[in-house]
Amino acid sequence: MPFELTKVSYSGSIMEVPLGQDGNQVTVGGETSYPFHTFEGVMPNRPLLAMEVWDMEPDDWPSACAEQFSDVWSDCGAWAKKCVEEFGAQAIVLQLKSTDPNGEDAPPEKASEAVGKVLDAVNVPVLVWGSANANKDAEVLKKIAEDFEGKNIMLGPVDEDNHKAVGAAALGFGHSIIASSPIDVNLAKQLNILLGNLGVPMERIIIDPTTGGLGYGLEYSYSVMERIRMAALVQEDDKLVLPLINNLGNEIWKSKEAKLEGEDSEGFGDNSKRGYLMEAAGAVSYLLAGSDVLIMRHPEALKLVKGYLDKMWTARAAAAEKAAVDRPKVAALAAGAAKPATAPKPAAAPAAKPAAPQAPKAEAKPETKAEAKPEPKVEAKPEPEVDAKAKAEADAKAKVAAEAKAKADAEAKAKADAEAKAKAEAEAKAKAEAEAKAKAEAEKKEREERKAKEADDLATLRRQRREAHMQRLQEEAQHASDEDEDVEYGEYRAEGFAGPEAAFVEKSLTRWRLRGDGYLPK
Repeated sequence: MPFELTKVSYSGSIMEVPLGQDGNQVTVGGETSYPFHTFEGVMPNRPLLAMEVWDMEPDDWPSACAEQFSDVWSDCGAWAKKCVEEFGAQAIVLQLKSTDPNGEDAPPEKASEAVGKVLDAVNVPVLVWGSANANKDAEVLKKIAEDFEGKNIMLGPVDEDNHKAVGAAALGFGHSIIASSPIDVNLAKQLNILLGNLGVPMERIIIDPTTGGLGYGLEYSYSVMERIRMAALVQEDDKLVLPLINNLGNEIWKSKEAKLEGEDSEGFGDNSKRGYLMEAAGAVSYLLAGSDVLIMRHPEALKLVKGYLDKMWTARAAAAEKAAVDRPKVAALAAGAAKPATAPKPAAAPAAKPAAPQAPKAEAKPETKAEAKPEPKVEAKPEPEVDAKAKAEADAKAKVAAEAKAKADAEAKAKADAEAKAKAEAEAKAKAEAEAKAKAEAEKKEREERKAKEADDLATLRRQRREAHMQRLQEEAQHASDEDEDVEYGEYRAEGFAGPEAAFVEKSLTRWRLRGDGYLPK
């Protein structure tokens, strides 16, 4: 049984976006499947490999990069020309590093002059990348948009803070936009919505998801790019069906590992190769994540990635050609299988020649037989082709039905699993709530019992103290009465009373005091 690839049909597709102007225009995007899954859909436009050019001389590039451009980096036009003619760059990205407010803080006029030099030097699409300072980029990109009206320059990075200013300039002067968001699918979508509300057409926007360098966040950028493509192809999110761009070279070559030289680089490999191999590895990763435009720096990295794309594109073309040839080939084989059954029959015609002199009719019969026999041979060819075509259509229908059934089964299983999971979660939640409630009630009961016991203990202690005090008072009263019996009444005086009356009054007052304190019963 031959192996068959499992294929998925996607309801969404990536929008095509043109870069550059007439004469040097290049289109990116247009995919109807995941990157390089050409057995499931089409990938009509090859990813674009661009090279970056700075508008100032770099002061922190390692020698592996500096030696490639140091002869031209004082002139951005010559630099761009070298990238295109010598290294094969398919587009140029002018990095406006001099406009950074934390650096030289060059004015918009100087940046516009640099853009003019690059446009005059090359005949490929030109992209302009600002300093990533929202306020300064708004000033600079507005000036460039106005000065080069109709050139369809890609202006970026545009974020939520300056999208109104740059978006209006791009819309008014015929340019496109690089919509930049900080590694977040929802923020990328929100920015596209804002630009759409402003009136910028979707076919003039490319998504910059923010690019991480190799080992410095690449995995985050990669996963966000995957989610953007899933939203576009599977969920048909019309705000995310746009090509992706990655400013890769700038991120790779700012990393410590790419810059290390001399004694600091011992154990890190060849200084002349380490950086561009890191860049090539990052580029291939981003291509597999769905990148449509890669901004690169080192020519050797560009060469390696171009070779990778050449092989992928050759394999893609071969697969497409094979798919186009397979069906006619099968039909031809089916037709050829019927030929041996009819081919031997014309050989009987020479045997009829001896009977030809007897009568003209005898000659006519072999002729008609000879003429009749080749006819099925000629007409037999289309029949197997029709059968093969019908069989192919039947197989295709059966395959579609099987795929639909498999999809329905998968959806039913997923639904059942989701319901079972939801039921299990609900039961677990109910059980947890019941246990929490029982625990709370037990704790409440324990607190009440402890409080009741403490109250009983306190009442008992008070009663014991009261009884002890009463006993002591009784003893004192008894002792006092015993002493009174020894006192001569004639000499005893108490509050105006004398004799027995005084003693009686004193005892009565004592008992009254005791009753007032609550220690003796009435």
